[in-house]
Amino acid sequence: MLDVIAVCVEQTKNLYYLSPNSLELKVGDSIVFDSENGLLLGKICKGPYKEKQDRLDLPLGKALRVATKEDFSKFEKNREQAEKALAEAKKLSKSLELDMNFVEAYYSLDNSQLIFLFLSENRVDFRELAKKLAAKYKTRIELRQVGVRDKAKKIGGLGPCGLFLCCNSFLTDFNSVSINMAKNQMLALNPTKINGICGRLLCCLSYENDTYTEMKKDLPKIGLIADTPMGMGKVVSVDIFNKTYSVDLKDQGIVKFSKDDEK
Repeated sequence: MLDVIAVCVEQTKNLYYLSPNSLELKVGDSIVFDSENGLLLGKICKGPYKEKQDRLDLPLGKALRVATKEDFSKFEKNREQAEKALAEAKKLSKSLELDMNFVEAYYSLDNSQLIFLFLSENRVDFRELAKKLAAKYKTRIELRQVGVRDKAKKIGGLGPCGLFLCCNSFLTDFNSVSINMAKNQMLALNPTKINGICGRLLCCLSYENDTYTEMKKDLPKIGLIADTPMGMGKVVSVDIFNKTYSVDLKDQGIVKFSKDDEK
């Protein structure tokens, strides 16, 4: 078992699992830590707690220090500079006639890296743009192409449920979502009902999918011919919550049966 803290980072909207590195830390503390994108400032959202090694991506990064006033000041200055860099990147990409829709830009805390996120329907050869940006800002430049789900995660908004987007609120990764999940939950396959504001299938379709699968195990599928106590008939509807199903019988019409009564 290892001591672990979970750290939320504003710029990336990602969750990082780190070693507390013998520091006295608690939930809500802001810390500085090293990452593949340079130094980052984040807030502890869980821990310290014990976790099994086989559930972690080792080796863990380490918390370097509790964030100071200087760190927060540097963070705000970097935010202002990144906004200006974003405007410059948009202007340069337009002059180079590149199909790039920029979403965000941010510096690492130590200014060792300047990251740009952009949308594009096609692959973009941005090498010339990267050279111009590196020459202007004298730091390592990373141009990262993201998808529409990533854009929704960055910008946020309200979902069809009326709540803030899951991806912008608490999701740290995008799990695979398929149309079969909507079918499994017997939802109307209407794009306006099962798609999020990003235009992709709702992330929440995955939340209860396993529960629906488990609850439907003992029930017949709609459209199949079932052998009931009153004879053979075609299953026309299923109520997984009440464990009942309705069958169209030749002489009796539609009759409802309960799985609990069969036990």
